[in-house]
Amino acid sequence: MEVLYPRCAGLDVHKDTVVACVRIAADGAVHSEVRTFDTMTPGLLALADWLSEQGCTHVAMEATGVYWKPVWHILSGGDLALILANAAHVRNVPGRKTDVADATWLADLLAHGLIRASFVPEADTQAMRALLRTRKQLIREQASHIQRLQKTLEDANLKLSSVLTNIMGLTGRAILEALIAGQDDVEHLLTLVDRRVKAPPEKLRAALQGRINDRHRFLLRLHLRQIDALAGAVAEIDQEVDRDLAPFRDAVRQLRTIHGVSDLSAQVIVSEIGIDMSRFPTAGHLVSWAGLCPRNDESAGKRRSNRLRKGAPWLKTTLVQCAWAGVRTKGSYLQAQFRRLSHRRGPKKAICAVAASILTAVYHMLKDGTFYRDLGANHFQTSPEAHAKKLAIQIEKLGYTCTLTQRTEQLVSV
Repeated sequence: MEVLYPRCAGLDVHKDTVVACVRIAADGAVHSEVRTFDTMTPGLLALADWLSEQGCTHVAMEATGVYWKPVWHILSGGDLALILANAAHVRNVPGRKTDVADATWLADLLAHGLIRASFVPEADTQAMRALLRTRKQLIREQASHIQRLQKTLEDANLKLSSVLTNIMGLTGRAILEALIAGQDDVEHLLTLVDRRVKAPPEKLRAALQGRINDRHRFLLRLHLRQIDALAGAVAEIDQEVDRDLAPFRDAVRQLRTIHGVSDLSAQVIVSEIGIDMSRFPTAGHLVSWAGLCPRNDESAGKRRSNRLRKGAPWLKTTLVQCAWAGVRTKGSYLQAQFRRLSHRRGPKKAICAVAASILTAVYHMLKDGTFYRDLGANHFQTSPEAHAKKLAIQIEKLGYTCTLTQRTEQLVSV
């Protein structure tokens, strides 16, 4: 097999150590040398110096948790071409699993060009991605505390969630603060209900007749404090994102024109895929990387599974949320596509197809610098002739003979 990179190295990265194997092919012979380095900054700098002394041009490493990132950051400052490999794509033969064997295996694969490089965005995109992923994690923690708060209310037999759409809204917040302060008089709590609440007074009065004690008040105060602290942290992240958004502001403005894509969703999409689409040869490559296309799993001529791959979970969940928002836009292409597919493939597969369409549009918009132009709800409508042929085929499948004859005379109504 042809050797593409005669001087290369494979790194087996761990939390505390990095096992490096330098592979040098010269004069028909292959020489390999393996060394182990510490993952502290001095150790990684020594690794970079050693790779430079050996004349390495390409270095490959597995994406192991977050441990590969410090190694990548230090080695990226030199002239080395770094390749991040998916661990599932470079598995060794079973029974030969050691750190030295893993590093040697990576070096051998890299030398023959058998490692597919994973997408690693530039530093600005990575910083934006870290902020927005942290923001989403904080929102999830906030939702967990709201669920625990609701569980405490149910334990006290206070049915706020049965009469209020959002217990953290204006009315719910006022009632919670009153309960924490020791107020349990139903008539007083009814005065805190906003006039926009649609539940009848009788149902509100019954929902507020609970059995709350000091333990319930303590838990309510604890969860409410945590919710407020998380809300403050989210607000700080929003300020930081807005401050660092300058390189991506035009791209976010472009993506905002897509139906269902909000300002926050556009920021998340840009932080996950960047703004340079040249790293993806086609839109299909981007959709496949995101995990929004069916997998290829076929054996003996039979298709075993077409489930979606894991892909990029942070991007995929955001696109699916955008798709659900987009299909609610009346008269849009996204709504027409969803209705066209949902009755045949089901709503889950249909919404994933809509998410893939949104990502395809994002690819072309960022690549060409254009804005979104909706194709309209009539995009999937066929001509009368094609529609008639389709109906004729369906009739023949039922066992009948159907002949299509175009009518020339005009019908006159009386």
